[in-house]
Amino acid sequence: MADRGKKYQQAAALVERGRAYEPAEAMELLKQTTYVGFDASAEAHIRLGVDPRHADQMVRGTVVLPHGTGKKIRVVVFAQGEKAQEALRAGADEVGGEDLAKKVEAGWLEFDVALATPDMMGIVGRLGRILGRRGLMPNPKSGTITFDLERAINEVKGGRVEFKVDKAGIIHTPFGKASFEPQQLSENLAALVDAINRARPSATKGQYFKSLTVASTMGPGIRVDVPAVLAAAAA
Repeated sequence: MADRGKKYQQAAALVERGRAYEPAEAMELLKQTTYVGFDASAEAHIRLGVDPRHADQMVRGTVVLPHGTGKKIRVVVFAQGEKAQEALRAGADEVGGEDLAKKVEAGWLEFDVALATPDMMGIVGRLGRILGRRGLMPNPKSGTITFDLERAINEVKGGRVEFKVDKAGIIHTPFGKASFEPQQLSENLAALVDAINRARPSATKGQYFKSLTVASTMGPGIRVDVPAVLAAAAA
């Protein structure tokens, strides 16, 4: 830890190494170990017992966090006609078709989520190289290609997050802000872990959850007891 700053070392000293904390205690500790001068994100890092090199062991999905993410989400929608009007009424930040695609091709990427109706994928498809690199490409598995735009926009702006296992078998995702109350963080984390548990591939054998660590932005990792989180989700 010698290469870490003094503030980080002071925060890390509060965490008992090797211990898996109860969710409520872990959330209190996450708030105590936040030292940055902005409202840090609360992040979850979940190691799963899967091999994502095999398609039948890929873990991916979405969950609507009960207390939201604490972040203002900017949503663009590729739609036309009445669906474009529906998107605007639901609060989309930008709506369009060919004009929006050209704007993105010109380098505009000031949004967090892109939605599209199925009939617009001929236009959106050519943006794959641009949007795909940034994880913004609409995808039916994540519910971002849909005709039900009002529901999708409300969910995204209300706290829906996507999760996807990486090549190392780990899911990294935010689940709130350090300014949230500990109970709000605990309930958001329980919803996330429950969704990941429900997304368990049938091909997975043995222990599914290997470890769960939470941290605030730039803060030290805090191990959390997974069975306790799952019990909280089922309560």
